[in-house]
Amino acid sequence: MASSLKHKPQIIALSGSLRASSSTVAVLRAVARYLEDKVVFTIDDTTGNLPHFDDSKAHPESVLYFRKRLAMADGIMICTPEYAFGVPGTLKNALDWAVSTGEFVNKPVALITAATGGENAHRSLLITLTALSANLPESNSLLISFIRAKMNEVGEVVDLPTLAALRKAADSLVDTIEQTR
Repeated sequence: MASSLKHKPQIIALSGSLRASSSTVAVLRAVARYLEDKVVFTIDDTTGNLPHFDDSKAHPESVLYFRKRLAMADGIMICTPEYAFGVPGTLKNALDWAVSTGEFVNKPVALITAATGGENAHRSLLITLTALSANLPESNSLLISFIRAKMNEVGEVVDLPTLAALRKAADSLVDTIEQTR
């Protein structure tokens, strides 16, 4: 009987920014608050500890730990800014460490780009996630332009249409996870 009980889905969230006060972390915190009764939502803070990617056979402990966390997750949410019209290097480096090991293969993923513009980083990450064979339906993808204008003075997302769009993307990720179980 116990084997028929479902555990709460585990979602690992990756921020493209290393700053704890970044708008991408604020977006992930808003999603975490919204999903708190539905899933176990963990904002990963290890991507900044990963060495530069190389394809050698020896992998540092930090990489093995990162990959294990991704593998154990039922789903992954990525929220990123856009730096110099592209993907932040730390996030791209983290994704590169998962290219040949399969942690993203058929894994339900949501991509949120929250930036001033964001179109270039968003488009680039969609291509990268396709290369990783992630399960990323269009409904799990969201581009939020001018994110800072949608936040209050203490760094919380307060714009109601933005919050509604975040909830829709979050619900879609949870639905994708449930469909793959």
